[in-house]
Amino acid sequence: MKLTFSPASPFARKVRIAAIELGLIDKIEFVPATVAPGQANDEYSRITPLKKLPVLILDHGDVILDSYVIVEYLNELGGGRLIPGYGPRRWQVKTDHSLINGMLDSMLLCRYEKMVRPQGSQWQAWQDDHWNRAWTGMARFENRPEVLNGPFDIAQIGLVCVLGYADFRFSDCGWRKAYPKLDAFHQKMLERPSVKVSVPPAA
Repeated sequence: MKLTFSPASPFARKVRIAAIELGLIDKIEFVPATVAPGQANDEYSRITPLKKLPVLILDHGDVILDSYVIVEYLNELGGGRLIPGYGPRRWQVKTDHSLINGMLDSMLLCRYEKMVRPQGSQWQAWQDDHWNRAWTGMARFENRPEVLNGPFDIAQIGLVCVLGYADFRFSDCGWRKAYPKLDAFHQKMLERPSVKVSVPPAA
C-alpha cells in the first residue's frame, strides 16, 4: 500500500499513528506529496479531485480517502480496536472524532487565511470564527474525562493530532495554560512511541 502524506499534515499523522499501533506501518510505503490552495497539482488531482492529504492507494490501485476512512480500513485489516465495532460507544467515538476532524479543518483554514491569502484580502472575523470553533472544541474535551482517560481509540488519536498541530502552527495560542487536563493528556500520549515518532518537524 502507498500513503500520500506530508509530515506537517495532522490528518496524515492520524493515519501514521494508527498504522503503527495496528502493526501495519511496515506494509505502507509513504509517498511525499505537496498540496496547497491556489497551486495546481494535476498529477495529484488525478488521484483525488479533492486534492487533500492523505490518500491510501491499495496494491490493486483502488484509492481510499479520507483519513478517518483510511484508519477504519486499517483497523479492520489489522483486527484492531481503534474504532468500537458496535453499541453506544461506537457512535460516541465516531461523533467525538467528527468534532475533532472539524476542529482540524478549522485550524487548517486559519493557517491558510493567515499565511496563504494575500494581504488586503484576509477576513479577520472569518478567521476568528474558525479559531473559536477549535478553541471551544478544546474546552469541550477538557471536560470529557471519559475521552482523556478512556481506551486508546480514534478519538484520542485525533485529539493528539489537534494538540500537536496547535503546537506546530499556533505555538503562542496558550492552549496548555487554558486547558491543563488536555496538557496532561498530551504529555501522557507522548509516551507512546507512535505519537512521539510522528510529532511534526519544527516549524
